[in-house]
Amino acid sequence: MEASKWMILFEPKNLKFLMQGLQWTIELALVSIALSLFFGMVICALRISQFRFLRYPAFFYIESLRNLPLILLIFFTYFALPVIGVNLSKFWAAVVAFTIFTSALVAEIIRGGIQSIPKGQWEAARSQGFTYLQTMVFIIMPQALRKMIPPLLSQFITLTKDTSYATIIGLQELTGQASLTFIEYNNPIQTLLLVACIYFIINFAMSRLGRLVEQRMAMG
Repeated sequence: MEASKWMILFEPKNLKFLMQGLQWTIELALVSIALSLFFGMVICALRISQFRFLRYPAFFYIESLRNLPLILLIFFTYFALPVIGVNLSKFWAAVVAFTIFTSALVAEIIRGGIQSIPKGQWEAARSQGFTYLQTMVFIIMPQALRKMIPPLLSQFITLTKDTSYATIIGLQELTGQASLTFIEYNNPIQTLLLVACIYFIINFAMSRLGRLVEQRMAMG
């Protein structure tokens, strides 16, 4: 009987059903990661700005988002925004929530990497006639990037796992499809173990890729 519950999962129609959920998971993760990285860099630039009217709002944004639960943001983007006339699909409501939340964390990671570079590097660049932008692009960022990769990678792996939260608004990503599968076939152990293996493979591959990039940069 237990063996048959495993075999059900590998029937073509059930595998296809789960793979459709995996496709939503991957798309949700990739879009959210790309947007979070972009907006994280923008927020970081504001956070380290010399102008208070830019620095303080960025600080408030980061500290506010870091202390809010992600599920609350998902509920807000899907249920609250339509009240003020902003109607988003389940996919884009999840993307917006993940981006808002993760961009604040990414901004802090980037800021930490930049501020870990000794001030002597800035002074040396200034003495050589480099502008602020030239110093940042050619001297500070190449060094800071090596320190940013591990925490950024860890955050993006966390984001990939957190895409499972989207099932609470009815987006049938991998976890959502899995829940429908084990309810129909009464095989929660088998289904959830298979889904756990899929998540592990994805995140382990991301981790290995990040380590490879880190090693290549160190060699460079």
